[in-house]
Amino acid sequence: MRHLLIILSIFLFSFVIISCGEKEEFTDTDTTAPVIAEVTVVTTPTTDSTPNYTFSSTEAGTITYGGSCSSGTTSAISGNNTITLTSLSYGTYSECTIIVKDSGGNASNTLAITSFTVLPNFIAVGTSGTILTSTNGTTWTSKTSDIFSDNGTSNTDTHNGVTYGNSTFVTVGFSTISTSLDGTTWTSRTSGISYNLNGVIYGNSTFVAIGDSGTILTSSNGTTWTSRTSGISYNLNDITYGNSTFVATGSSGTILTSSDGSTWTSRIFTHDNGTTTNYTTNSLNDITYGNSTFVATGSSGTILTSSDGSTWDNGTSGISNSLYGVTYANITFVATGSSGTILTSSDGSTWTSRTFTYDNGTTTNYTTNSLNDITYANSTFVATGSSGTILTSSDGSTWTSRTSGTSNTLNGITYIE
Repeated sequence: MRHLLIILSIFLFSFVIISCGEKEEFTDTDTTAPVIAEVTVVTTPTTDSTPNYTFSSTEAGTITYGGSCSSGTTSAISGNNTITLTSLSYGTYSECTIIVKDSGGNASNTLAITSFTVLPNFIAVGTSGTILTSTNGTTWTSKTSDIFSDNGTSNTDTHNGVTYGNSTFVTVGFSTISTSLDGTTWTSRTSGISYNLNGVIYGNSTFVAIGDSGTILTSSNGTTWTSRTSGISYNLNDITYGNSTFVATGSSGTILTSSDGSTWTSRIFTHDNGTTTNYTTNSLNDITYGNSTFVATGSSGTILTSSDGSTWDNGTSGISNSLYGVTYANITFVATGSSGTILTSSDGSTWTSRTFTYDNGTTTNYTTNSLNDITYANSTFVATGSSGTILTSSDGSTWTSRTSGTSNTLNGITYIE
């Protein structure tokens, strides 16, 4: 009997211990919240509309997004998490947040994603205040209504040229200058001159704008501008920067060079008898630098080449049409001009005309409209022209017409990569 009581006592004691353990386990709840932190920020500015972002979490859980950002990734693991943000429009994102909630319902701290800006790959500008943006050169969006002057009124001035540098877009036109940080919201700036501005470039930490009657302006930020002395009264049509040198071209074969954008030297040809002339009497409308070569294009099919911007040689275009635009990319120079003229060259000296061939063997230009400017980005050449014309090409030889959404003349185009 005594043994039976001992066994019964042990059984009851074990039952109590087990019951208490089960009760304790049942009532023990998770009260520890995940801790999340930023690991890799979104590169800014970026032309990627679906950028990646990496954060760490001390626990697995469900992700909640706040602000203007979201992602198809809704679950987090313990450790580093790389998410791809859902397609974003152009602009600055400074209010995006992330929260992770664990299986126990505990919410983490609110992680603020470091501010970043999404930019378009291409911006084209033209008459009546036209500004178009695109990520791929194929689909375009108008930003004309977003241009405002200093007093807040709409700006519909013509834009002749556009560039990007120092995290800023700058357009120039009929004595006007406009700037934007994101390609979406634009502000007119005071140029301080009454002459037409035809082109602008960024190089050597300096914006340089050029225009009629030898006008040259410089700026470090695109907002405040200083007038420089060019030493000439001819119209300047375009400018580029390469080989540590600014080179500006203009009417009557004008060529100017500068190392800093402030002090300029006229480049002329000296004949055997000691007399000097410009390298051509034709207007030089555009200029680019690539493959260690400056290439200037102009009226009557004029093409000049130079290795240093000082001494120039004649190239052979094979045409008499005026050439307005030129660029270099993908080991190819591409020049564009009147009546849809498109030329390509590997060295800048010898050129081939690019035309469309019909099934019956006849050929024609890809457009009859003037092509005023050309650039390259995102593995694509993009040419812009009159009546809102936009053509694209992967190689400079075969071209496709795109819908711009405007009938205004497009004078300039730039890129961001």
